[in-house]
Amino acid sequence: MNELRYPLVGFDRLRMETDGEGVTTLVAGGGCPLSCHYCINKKLLAKAPAEHVTVSELYKRVSIDDLYFRATGGGVTFGGGESLLHASFIKEFRGLCPSEWNIYAETSLAVPRENILCVCDAVDYFIVDCKDMNPDIYHRYTGGEENLMEENLKLLLDSCGPERVRVRVPLIPGYNTPEDQAKSAQSLREMGVSKIELFNYVIRDTE
Repeated sequence: MNELRYPLVGFDRLRMETDGEGVTTLVAGGGCPLSCHYCINKKLLAKAPAEHVTVSELYKRVSIDDLYFRATGGGVTFGGGESLLHASFIKEFRGLCPSEWNIYAETSLAVPRENILCVCDAVDYFIVDCKDMNPDIYHRYTGGEENLMEENLKLLLDSCGPERVRVRVPLIPGYNTPEDQAKSAQSLREMGVSKIELFNYVIRDTE
């Protein structure tokens, strides 16, 4: 039987309340079904060779910060790329972790329904990158379909409850307006989302 492996492309310790509460370690995984124009990980994902680690190998690496996680209510954040492409790995990883650790997943929800259901009991908190609730804006920016994200968000809210879901809605230069952002936030509230973060993309020339 082959062990599950996670395509690790980034590892960042001792993050303070940026990807969850308390002190967290961000583990970024390769792979994403979307092609967002201003993707901050695009170059990293394209150039960095992934280190394929097993569940036990990743646990050994992050457990060095066990005391920080316990003392601050922090834990491990799976990012990407798209973290929930690796739902089975996250579920198995949760089984090794102390109950005091929180497991976070940053996700676009652009994954099959089965992936959401797989991690409902494994992930403590979901950080959803919504992009925009307008299907045309969403498709133009990501190349994906907004209805998949929306249906998976409804599933997540029903399965896990709104207290475990935070949705981030960006203002994206050249793609949406403050009015679009406000409309997205209102649509999310009507769906039952209670934790909404509005922010602006800051575009830098990285060439």
